Amino acid sequence: MRADRNLIAGVASSLWSASLALAVVPMYLRHLGLEAYGLIALFTTAQALLQLLDMGLAPTMNREVAKATALGSITPATTLLRSLSRVYWLTAILIFAIAAAASPAIGHHWVRSASMTGSSMTTAVILMGLVIACRWPIGLYQGVIMGAHRLAISSLITAGMNTASSIGAVCIVAFVSPTIEAFFAWQACVGIAYAVTMRTVAWRILGTRPSDSRFSAEALKKVWRFSAGMSAVAITGVLLVQLDKLLLSKILDLSAFGAYALAATLSSGLYILLTPTFNVIYPRLSAMAAANEHGSLQSYYRTGTRLLLAGLFPLAAFISAYSEELLMAWTGNAPTASIAAPIVSIFVVGTALNGAMHFPHALQLALGNTRVPLQINLLLLLVMLPTTLTLAHLLGGQGGAWSWALTNIIYLVAGTYLTHRTMLPGIAWRWLFADVAAPLVISVCIVGGFSMMHERATHGPALALIGGAASALMASVVILLTSTRVRTLIFARLQKQRLSTVA
Repeated sequence: MRADRNLIAGVASSLWSASLALAVVPMYLRHLGLEAYGLIALFTTAQALLQLLDMGLAPTMNREVAKATALGSITPATTLLRSLSRVYWLTAILIFAIAAAASPAIGHHWVRSASMTGSSMTTAVILMGLVIACRWPIGLYQGVIMGAHRLAISSLITAGMNTASSIGAVCIVAFVSPTIEAFFAWQACVGIAYAVTMRTVAWRILGTRPSDSRFSAEALKKVWRFSAGMSAVAITGVLLVQLDKLLLSKILDLSAFGAYALAATLSSGLYILLTPTFNVIYPRLSAMAAANEHGSLQSYYRTGTRLLLAGLFPLAAFISAYSEELLMAWTGNAPTASIAAPIVSIFVVGTALNGAMHFPHALQLALGNTRVPLQINLLLLLVMLPTTLTLAHLLGGQGGAWSWALTNIIYLVAGTYLTHRTMLPGIAWRWLFADVAAPLVISVCIVGGFSMMHERATHGPALALIGGAASALMASVVILLTSTRVRTLIFARLQKQRLSTVA
């Protein structure tokens, strides 16, 4: 039941945070402009790329707390947290120093702007570094909270901080100073409050205080092998997700890159489902693996995949089919919606396929296997780098989206094979066709078919979106009911609820 509550809390937090993030974009565009929004997107990319310095420590902390909780001894986890805390806060200082040193080169030579001065962009880059440094330790403390299966608490804090970050930023640029510098200054204030809050909660969940533990090099040595593997996976994974944005920020002008970032932001609505799902399943799979519950692990893996994709694929099909209507309703800007819509339709396909691989990725990490995800990421980088460069120069933003989609098609097929050669062997193609391909085909047929048959020009965008949402909901129901495993689970839950009500 705790997993259910955690998932509900995580989805609610993600939904709220994503809704806020989408709601404030029109305000940013109005008060800061498309070029400044492109700079905000560059900040998001830089923040993700600097996760390379994480060295796999946050997922390691998550896994170690989950194992310690399952085994009933929390002391090793507290010692590890104390030791890693020092590493993280020192890294935060390093991040700010790197950003300050690199800011002139980035502000004057990397990005191309028609309206912002080089000095203004240099100041903005320095402030970006400050924001990232302030937020840097948050991942470590989130790892503790999620490893202890307390995602509801983490979700509540995250929702509150995202609210302060988004609404506060709108107030700042609307009523105080409509500048990108003011925007980043506010984000730095929220970031430090966020980090301090998460630190306090993490230690309380572990039932001790920082002063009760000491730095231990031995604790770091015990996890170094998994952490090193996770570091390599994290580096290649971040590069894989952010490579297109990094390259396009150089290839495209800032305005065109802003349109591409807008499309990526709308497509990221899928993470409303993906992020909380991963945060729930990773520690759960880790605990099952630690307890050698292999039968339960396989059942959880396959049923969970189907449940996730019952929401993910219909939502992705809806966004892809109705991208222009969604962008217009969101931004109120017809020219921008027209430019970004084709990018969204392609980009969201790649994101959905990437999301389908969250369960295999969580399985790999839960079993302590970092070699397979590293192999997969290296393969995909070899494909994505030349593909992105070639298609982006030929097709601009749409080329970047096509590269992302093609890369994730390869990821789905090759990743399934490489994962299940050694982990849960014998289920690779059953998982791929029954648990992934079937929901995909159902979603495309129902949502795509309705979109092609519906006369949008006659009924208008509002009715088109309502009809499209209804078709996505219908696809979700069909995906659930066509799975024997899911039907059995649903009926068992209903029967249990009925008996408890009678009692």
